[in-house]
Amino acid sequence: MATESVLAFWAMALLLIAVPGADWAFTIGAGLRGGSVLPAVGGLVAGYAAITAIVAAGVGALVAGSPSALTGLTVVGGLYLIWHGATTFARPTTPEARAGATTGWNTFLRGVGVSGLNPKGLLIFLALLPQFTDPRDAWPVPAQLAVLGLTFMTTCAAFYLCLGTLTRTILETHPTAARTTTRLSGAAMTTLGAYLLLTHIHP
Repeated sequence: MATESVLAFWAMALLLIAVPGADWAFTIGAGLRGGSVLPAVGGLVAGYAAITAIVAAGVGALVAGSPSALTGLTVVGGLYLIWHGATTFARPTTPEARAGATTGWNTFLRGVGVSGLNPKGLLIFLALLPQFTDPRDAWPVPAQLAVLGLTFMTTCAAFYLCLGTLTRTILETHPTAARTTTRLSGAAMTTLGAYLLLTHIHP
């Protein structure tokens, strides 16, 4: 597979990851709720790994081509973001109250839901990954898609580990600011979930 294609995709992926969204909100909120952002970031990456596998297997194209399947995925993803955002907003956790924070496994599973159940993530992968593949290449197209997906996941992990750690470090000594930031992250996820429902379901 051409190195130029991978580098071009990496640059595009970095731009997409750097745009604030549900992943940002979840990472920041999780960083303030627990001692490590690893479970949260691991969950996000696992969700994108699932999407990569779906796209590489050709199932993603079938889902995208089925209005009912895509609508169902949108409903599930939107409702999940609304539920998780509302929960985060209602129960903001300050750094000093981490004794009651959610477990690492729970945070990991929530991360999988945030990225894996987001239909926009699937559509981005469907629209973006194929543009950087070449059917004439010695590598099979599924293998090329896997490499591009791995590139996205690696970039995603590095970016959100830095974001979560930096946010936690800055806000660790400012409980009020931490509580406000957690509430804002919850509100952002709720808003994004509602936006998904309105834009894909409302006639």
